[in-house]
Amino acid sequence: MKITILGCGTSTGVPMVGCGCPICLSDDPKDKRTRASLLINYNDRAVLVDTSTDLRRQVLQHHIKRIDAVLFSHAHADHVNGIDDLRGFHFLHREIIPCFAARATLDTLQNGFSYIFTEHDGSGYTPLLVAHEISTSFELFGQTVIPVPLQHGKTFSYGYRIGNFAYLTDCSAIPDSSMDLLQGLDLLIIDGLRWTEHPYHFNITGAIAAARKMGAHRTIMTHLTHEISYSENGKLPSGFEFAYDGMEFQL
Repeated sequence: MKITILGCGTSTGVPMVGCGCPICLSDDPKDKRTRASLLINYNDRAVLVDTSTDLRRQVLQHHIKRIDAVLFSHAHADHVNGIDDLRGFHFLHREIIPCFAARATLDTLQNGFSYIFTEHDGSGYTPLLVAHEISTSFELFGQTVIPVPLQHGKTFSYGYRIGNFAYLTDCSAIPDSSMDLLQGLDLLIIDGLRWTEHPYHFNITGAIAAARKMGAHRTIMTHLTHEISYSENGKLPSGFEFAYDGMEFQL
């Protein structure tokens, strides 16, 4: 299994529009962060997690030729507003792409992007995506995918576990029942927004505590703001790292 962090930035991206802080002005390419999305390759298939606002740029940069399925964490704009850029894959392969999400997430997507899911009379365009509501584990291309309910401030999101890997973006707390699903991970990618606290996201301290409770072997912090420089990696405990766009893992 190959995992690629296509984007590791928070909802504003880094640099943030109009900001002149040292990190937004940094020359380090690892401080340039597009909005959060992830690609998982296994069994000759490509599974995308979230269609970030920057999806077109990410797909072109990484020379991605096909997407076989999409997992959605939740329906906030920075995680779904690139959904229209899936059209290119549909035009190339003439295949309807399955997508998987909680019912509330699908409702928002189908209301906001109805043309992607339904064929409008007389348009001649077929649907691009077919929606699958999920609440428990399911099989996808020979692997078991486990949706993991997460608290995201006063709302919720799904994390996902496949094998000994889990991706938990946009979370501020992990219910005990979900923590039980996350034991024994070789690789964890988790929301670690910034050093200071935030009502809707783990800060660095919270992410470290959660990862230790899971017993994760290696932990990567993602969904990062312009308050974190990649050069601060040395401040993290052993086994913890900051993400950067294009970071890859083989499991």
